[in-house]
Amino acid sequence: MRDGKATILWLRRDLRLSDHPALVAAIARGGPVVPVFILDPLSEGLGAAPKWRLGLSLADLGKRLEAAGSRLILRRGDPLQVLRDLVAETGAGAVYWSRAYDPDSVARDTRVKAGLKADGLEAESHVGHLLFEPWSVETKTGGFYKVYTPFWTAVRERGVPAPESAPARIPAPEAWPVSDALDDWQLGRAMNRGANVCLPWQRVGEEAAQGRLGAFMGAAIAGYGEQRDMPGVEGTSGLSENLALGEISVRRCWHAGQRAMDEGKAGAETWLKELVWREFAYHLAWHTPRIVSDNWRQEWAAFPWNEDKDHPHVIAWKQGRTGIPFVDAAMREMYVTGRMHNRARMIVASYLTKHLLCHWRIGQAWFEDCLTDWDPASNAMGWQWCAGSGPDATPYFRVFNPETQAAKFDPEGTYRRRWIAEAYRQPSETALSYFEAIPRSWGLSARDDYPDPVVGVTEGRARALDAYERRGF
Repeated sequence: MRDGKATILWLRRDLRLSDHPALVAAIARGGPVVPVFILDPLSEGLGAAPKWRLGLSLADLGKRLEAAGSRLILRRGDPLQVLRDLVAETGAGAVYWSRAYDPDSVARDTRVKAGLKADGLEAESHVGHLLFEPWSVETKTGGFYKVYTPFWTAVRERGVPAPESAPARIPAPEAWPVSDALDDWQLGRAMNRGANVCLPWQRVGEEAAQGRLGAFMGAAIAGYGEQRDMPGVEGTSGLSENLALGEISVRRCWHAGQRAMDEGKAGAETWLKELVWREFAYHLAWHTPRIVSDNWRQEWAAFPWNEDKDHPHVIAWKQGRTGIPFVDAAMREMYVTGRMHNRARMIVASYLTKHLLCHWRIGQAWFEDCLTDWDPASNAMGWQWCAGSGPDATPYFRVFNPETQAAKFDPEGTYRRRWIAEAYRQPSETALSYFEAIPRSWGLSARDDYPDPVVGVTEGRARALDAYERRGF
């Protein structure tokens, strides 16, 4: 519809200019485009690390928009009311946005679309942060997939549109609406002193994300199949933080991986499978929304997990003081960098839910507060996969042994030395930085003795298997 009126582009987890279908459609509509990010109750409710990381991304996007002759308008409040206010201020005839697929976002967007259409406005959602819309991938009987491998088989040969370049210029209105100041939002307030420690580990924005992808394709992807499980090696793309905020499109990643596979790079297909694992998480979040907050396998509702988030075992786990070096190294990596190696995530999740018999929701909530690459669907499915309560879950009787895992995936102890100070005479700078990142209230020091295990590896496995047997699993 080319009516010459402005189009409001409501930005969320799509903080980039290239390969942005909603932005392309807004420009094609004719008339000015008004980009806006709304600090709504969902984004207000983010944990400390993801909210801080969001602020970094918004600052970068604002600069990129200015370079394209545009601006990023910041508003705070109920999204429907904010958008109505902006329509009144700008005379806009349409609101466009990129689709989201987690249950809370779907509920919000459904309400907003209905309200805007009732006002007589054009309200359109466009392809979001997935390769394949969740409803478009069906089994032969017309249902949704509950197991990853057949899901991968169903999509691996599907066509994916090529990524589009960023527009050189974005048409601007004659007068801009008033914007909040990003600094006034204080998105990093809850990070306290940890922000300065964590900041050097971030690669913020679209340009950094594309550079990261290019570097990975040029080198590490060839060995990705083997090295992705080695936390002491730089063997992964590191793009999770960028994908989480849409600083790079998954379509761009997919096509880069396809090119690498065509070139015979051995790890390319494995990397593409990891992208599809992310798709599978959203496929399930769309079709079975309970996965983000409740046991996907509902028979697990009666399992006697400890749900006390202040239990001494939980506190030791949160602080990286369980006495299990692989677990503790992983937790400390998260506090310093805002991320955690994927193999390590499986180990810490297994230890919490199986050795310590604590509910996966405790771990899910802690990661939501501490990860700069937090993603609602991937986080929920990862925790349930490890706990045994989710789809495609690791069998309940498979209890990862963190000692044998360390021997296999960190044989030289590189990862453990990088992140644990107390166990070594000359601790590394990265290990010492953990004590600068954590809350002072924890009262921890590199001079402390390294603790004995709160629950031993053999003891924890036996206890978990006994609990499963008693419940008839």
